[in-house]
Amino acid sequence: MQRLSALRSRVDTWRALERRASDAAELLEMAIEEEDESLAPEATREIEAIENQLESLEFELHLAGEYDRRNAILAIHAGAGGTDAQDWADMLLRMYIRWGERRGFNVDVLDVTEGEEAGIKSATVEFKGDYAYGYLKSERGVHRLVRLSPYSAAGSRETSFAKVEVLPEVEASGEVEINPDDLRIDVFRASGHGGQNVQKNATAIRITHHPTGIVVSCQNERSQGRNRESAMKVLEARLLELELIRQEEEKARLKGKHVDMAWGNQIRSYVLHPYKMVKDHRSDYETSDPAAVLDGDLDPFIQAYLKSQVGEEEVIE
Repeated sequence: MQRLSALRSRVDTWRALERRASDAAELLEMAIEEEDESLAPEATREIEAIENQLESLEFELHLAGEYDRRNAILAIHAGAGGTDAQDWADMLLRMYIRWGERRGFNVDVLDVTEGEEAGIKSATVEFKGDYAYGYLKSERGVHRLVRLSPYSAAGSRETSFAKVEVLPEVEASGEVEINPDDLRIDVFRASGHGGQNVQKNATAIRITHHPTGIVVSCQNERSQGRNRESAMKVLEARLLELELIRQEEEKARLKGKHVDMAWGNQIRSYVLHPYKMVKDHRSDYETSDPAAVLDGDLDPFIQAYLKSQVGEEEVIE
């Protein structure tokens, strides 16, 4: 029923656009036949609106993957580099939250591990909305920052790395099977900065999946039950991602293509010094306005990457 509803919505959207185009054509004909110049501005505005909607709908055709329409779970991990790397991970967290809010997604921070001095060591965020995974899958990989370090007394130029993971949320019951006997569930106190809001009860949850060694945690909710529910959601998504990676590796093997997800392969560089530039190394799209990008203006990068992937994923007979 969910699939039927999604398909019906898509068909209705295209048919409505078709009707708008037909009405705009009639308006233009009327303006020409009656030589009424007053109708021209209205027709022009309508044509521009139709073109914008058409461009948006055409781009959605790139989001045709099996899981693209689903919610997404995004995880950020600071790389080597101490406080600078942890601060960079925090900057990425803010960037993705701002991007999600701009697009109208429901953004929920499930878990954050604070850094010792500043920034974060890791964070897990859920994005709820149509095509959240389809858009965010382009962000999977290593992100590199070059800037003058605010944490160095000498003000030296530092290079920091952070890794971003993007997982499709599991929707169907039974899509991922988890044996309760394979789990170890630990309860602990949520970490915090102290003060009045310090957590006095053990509500944070850590779940270890023994067969794969995957460990997930959630501590942002005050309810132990809510934290456990969120942690299980992340675990299911990670197990689904493992299966997707296995399938991708098998396709790559059949194509003779090497896939390397190592830390050294950054997908995007953000340079704040000695010049200003953000460049995606896969699509070659770049901009000289890193401030806007770090404030959530990611759509041009996402669109450039997805368009660059057209034709890359041939069906293997």
